[in-house]
Amino acid sequence: MDFPCSFIKHIIVDGTFLQRNRGIYAAMNTEGHQLISAGYNVREGAKDLLTFYTHLALRGLVPNSATIDGNPQQTKYLRTIWPSVELQRCIVHVQRQGLSWCRRTPKRADARQLRTLFLALTNVHTETARRQFIRRVQAWEQRFGPRIDSSPNRGWVFSDLMRARSMLLKALPDLFHYLDNKKIARSTNALEGYFSRLKERYRRHRGLSIKHRDAYFRWYFYLVSR
Repeated sequence: MDFPCSFIKHIIVDGTFLQRNRGIYAAMNTEGHQLISAGYNVREGAKDLLTFYTHLALRGLVPNSATIDGNPQQTKYLRTIWPSVELQRCIVHVQRQGLSWCRRTPKRADARQLRTLFLALTNVHTETARRQFIRRVQAWEQRFGPRIDSSPNRGWVFSDLMRARSMLLKALPDLFHYLDNKKIARSTNALEGYFSRLKERYRRHRGLSIKHRDAYFRWYFYLVSR
């Protein structure tokens, strides 16, 4: 799988756990969903991510965009290797995490309205919809932001509301690059689908020794590129 990849300009990068805090980390070409590179027994921390991205750079990869789940380590080291890369936040990850923090049936008015914003996120397909969504976020922040900042409440429900608010505001500048360039993936779903199929097949071979497990994943990455 070490083919030159200087022609690839838009990528998806993501990881999945297999055991404890280690797992598989991979990069996929947004166009055609071809696997570019994957590593087994990777920790999504500084050393492993820097090594992974450096290897791709040595193969000639200089992406214009990378779609990510929002892991701060990803952001830091992608921009360490490629300072000008445009980072697209996966809207599915933002929506999923935001809805989890807001709860299914929130009692607070601010949480209820914030939940409707997260629900609307995956329906943004046009420039008009983007402007409308941003205006709604700004209106919500203007109404509820000062109250949240001045509230002495530090319960776990309120803390999750603060997390949801912070995540949305920080992600907002990088949520809709896909509207400006159709080649940018708006989510990491294609790579997550690859991980799902890999895990399903791996479950049939759970008795593998560590040595054979490493060989299995190298074989899988090489032969199953989509």
